[in-house]
Amino acid sequence: MTIDNERIIRLIRREVKREKKQIAILGSTGSIGTQALDVIAQHSDLYEVYCLTANNKVELLAQQAHQFKPAAVVIANEARYDELKQLLSDEPDIKVYAGRQALDEIVEAGPIDMVLTAMVGFAGLSPTVHAIKAGKKICLANKETLVVAGELICQLANQYHTPILPVDSEHSAIFQSLVGEGDNEIEKILLTCSGGPFRMMSDEQIEKVKAADALRHPTWDMGAKITIDSATLMNKGFEVIEAKWLFGVPAEKIQVLIHPQSIVHSAVQFIDGSVKAQLGVPDMRLPIQYAFSYPDRLTLNGSRLDLFAAQKLEFFEPDIQKFRCLALAFEAIRMGGNMPCIVNAANEVVNEAFRQDRCSFPQMAEVIEKTMAQTTYDKNPSLDTYFKTDTEARSIASELINK
Repeated sequence: MTIDNERIIRLIRREVKREKKQIAILGSTGSIGTQALDVIAQHSDLYEVYCLTANNKVELLAQQAHQFKPAAVVIANEARYDELKQLLSDEPDIKVYAGRQALDEIVEAGPIDMVLTAMVGFAGLSPTVHAIKAGKKICLANKETLVVAGELICQLANQYHTPILPVDSEHSAIFQSLVGEGDNEIEKILLTCSGGPFRMMSDEQIEKVKAADALRHPTWDMGAKITIDSATLMNKGFEVIEAKWLFGVPAEKIQVLIHPQSIVHSAVQFIDGSVKAQLGVPDMRLPIQYAFSYPDRLTLNGSRLDLFAAQKLEFFEPDIQKFRCLALAFEAIRMGGNMPCIVNAANEVVNEAFRQDRCSFPQMAEVIEKTMAQTTYDKNPSLDTYFKTDTEARSIASELINK
């Protein structure tokens, strides 16, 4: 099962054009969300914010609401509802909601045309499922949705005729390389990554690194969780899983390339040997905007790629012995079922533990691997199974860290 991209393209091209598309941003206070708001501000004649949501950042959410005047805001942490309500007391037209259920319900609102799923982690799965069932165009930045439940998401997207457009820079690059290729067969997907800040370190040096070291990403400005995942290469493993479902390509046809310059965002090799790539400066606003505007391209203010200044483009094979998380992601793909869900849950636990200095960098892979072995495996999971698996795997991973 994969998402029928050709059908989705036809659906998008048949969209009825209106003055302004109404956009719901799940995770508006994060890196993707704030950059999406910049895109919307640059094209206020085309896009309007219908809803903004956040988990805890009440002050920033209120600032965004004051600027963009959405119809509604949602704070997932119910304990912060009163605080948000007070901050927006001077905006009587903005409805304020709280809680996980409110996230699921708001994406179903009739006026919404597009939902940007920029929440981080497993929490993005449920509202994304609700948005798909409501037939909203999905601009997917929450890769965990496809990592955890890729087959189910593909089934739902096809069943409800819901287009899913990638926002990850790599998957947007692949998508852009495939536009116009029709049914031409893919021989290989070339999925690039910077390699993170520890690529050149020895095992002994990696033993001693701390979260502050990992958070100094060499080329991208991202949130803390994703930046740590990039340092372990788990982020790239998740992107392999995401690519498998988005483009219907088996994992053995997806090659990970370390590309320190982060200029080639990814590429596609076809059966005739031709390789098409998308290049650009490291700026997430471009893939965000392309997901909003596809099949059209709009003006985007910002830096432009200067290949003379770049001077060189380098590519290396990843070291899966040093960065075990990438190997574990491929093992999860091989096993299928709920195993990617197990890996994701364990990874979220160890990622947070590393940021809190409760486990070392190498221990993250060790805990994930042990969690994979100890959590109940289900070859044919349902949506309910994913939620149970997530809870069980988190519990096991937490116990392993605390031993």
